[in-house]
Order: sequence, then structure tokens, then C-alpha cells
Amino acid sequence: MATAIISHKDCAAHISPPGHPECEERLNVILAALEDPQFAALVFIEAQKASIDQLKLVHSADYIKTIFDHIPSQGHFMIDKDTYLSSGSKEAVLRAVGATCQAVDLVMNGKFQNVFCAVRPPGHHAEPETAMGFCLFNSLAIAALYARSKYFCHKVAIIDFDVHHGNGTQSVVEKTKGLFYASTHQSPLYPGTGHIYDKGRGVIVNVPLAAGSGSNAIRKAYENRIFPELCAFKPDIILISAGFDGHRLDPLADMNLEVDDFHWLTQELVKIAQIYAKGRLVSSLEGGYNLVILSECVKSHVLALANES
Repeated sequence: MATAIISHKDCAAHISPPGHPECEERLNVILAALEDPQFAALVFIEAQKASIDQLKLVHSADYIKTIFDHIPSQGHFMIDKDTYLSSGSKEAVLRAVGATCQAVDLVMNGKFQNVFCAVRPPGHHAEPETAMGFCLFNSLAIAALYARSKYFCHKVAIIDFDVHHGNGTQSVVEKTKGLFYASTHQSPLYPGTGHIYDKGRGVIVNVPLAAGSGSNAIRKAYENRIFPELCAFKPDIILISAGFDGHRLDPLADMNLEVDDFHWLTQELVKIAQIYAKGRLVSSLEGGYNLVILSECVKSHVLALANES
């Protein structure tokens, strides 16, 4: 298998308040699922810490300092009603961002064809100056700009199939030529962004879908709109915001998808990466809050990355 998994125990040190859906158990069930013998050929790599310079590719020095200054020695600091900090949040988020940049290094240097980053907290809602929606720093937006700055990738694509629109990622793409952002997401739903006519300096392709849309609707959205635009863009590397909260049993939304939809979508993105990007693809965990379903979705996603049925 030409696929690697990057993770780190520190990502479980971002301890959630009681009852919070974005909890450390999410990472634990994923890593337990990937211990299955069918993944024995995968290479597991410890995530490196991101540098402050990497964080500053998207976020200001003042914002970074503000986040780290508010990390409590015990208990929680609530940034808003959804987004929190605990004593281990700095280590967790540095590993989460570091993993995506490390994954870019691995695929750009030909060490692996693709990489899945099993990390948390998620990132796609984090805007350059605002933490929100469980997200502190925008890992994949940072990785996209890292690929451009270090490897001179002229065209970096981000595909976001989380059920919530990645407003933070889009805010970066809106200001940056050479980036491509495509999102399928339930609408109306938090954060209320991701309109079909949104434009920017980068390419933005939003396909909002109604609650209950299901498998047929999302596959048509990709086949008829997103895949043609992505192929026309001809990316040098593809990044995936891999949120699995569109599954029909997820507690936070009602997209009504099945495990096989994520498998199919991943397979198709792998094919496109092979045609245009020499196979280079990096996926990073975003949402997914039913623990049993999350583990099944990630297993299917990783099998598709590894070209296994």
C-alpha cells in the first residue's frame, strides 16, 4: 500500500467538556479501527509539531498568541458555546497542523502516494482571525499554502465533504489565486455559509444540499459539477477535508449518506489525483460524531485511499 497514516497521542489531549460531540474518543475509535489486520501494510507515522511560521501562513501572530494565551492550566476556556480550549489543546493543535504539512512533504517527495491524517481538533471552520465550530487553526488551508510556498505548487485543490460548509477554508481561497475549494454541505445548517454563487480570487465551487438529500444527490453533485471543475483546474495536489458527519446516523445533521458514499467519493478523488497530480493526495479528519459510524467510515475511506475494495 502506498498510503500512510499520520497521528499522535497528543491529539487526544484536547479534552472536551462533558457531552461535547468533538471529543477525544473520536480519535481513539479511529486508531482502534485501523489496528484491524486488513491495514497491516499501512505505515503509521507520528505527527510532527507545526512551527509558528506554518501557522502564520493563514493566521496572524496576534491571533496565534491570543489562542495560546487563553489555554487553561485546568478545566476549560470556552471561546464560544461550541469551541473550547483545555490544558492539552496547544500540543494537540500543533500536532494536527503539523501532520497536514508533514503529509504534504511525504507526498510531494514521493515517499507515499497519499496520506490520511488521523488528528483533531478539526480545522475547516477556523478563519484567519476567528476560532469557531470546534476549530482553532485551519490545518488544510495551512497545508495548501505550505504546498504552494515550499514546493511551488501552482494549483492546490481542497475538497470538503464534511456536512458543514468550511467557511474558514473558503475565506482563505477567496483571497488566494491558485487555490480551488469545493464543498458539498447540508443547507440550511451551521455555519450558514457556502452559497452556490460565491466567488473569489481562487476557484470556489459550492453545492449546498437539502436535509435528507442522500446518496444519489451527493453523487450527482460531484459527477455533474465538482469533478468536471476539478479536472478543468488540473491540480498539482489534492487535499481532502474528510468529514463523515453526513452519514444518516450522525447526530449533528441529516444528509442521509451511507458508508459506501464516502468510499466511492474517495475512490473517485484518488483517480483524479492519479490523472492530474501524480497521485498526490492528503486527507485530514474533520467531522463525524457517531463513534461507531465514524470508525466504519474512516476504515472505508482509508481502504479507498489504498486502492483496496
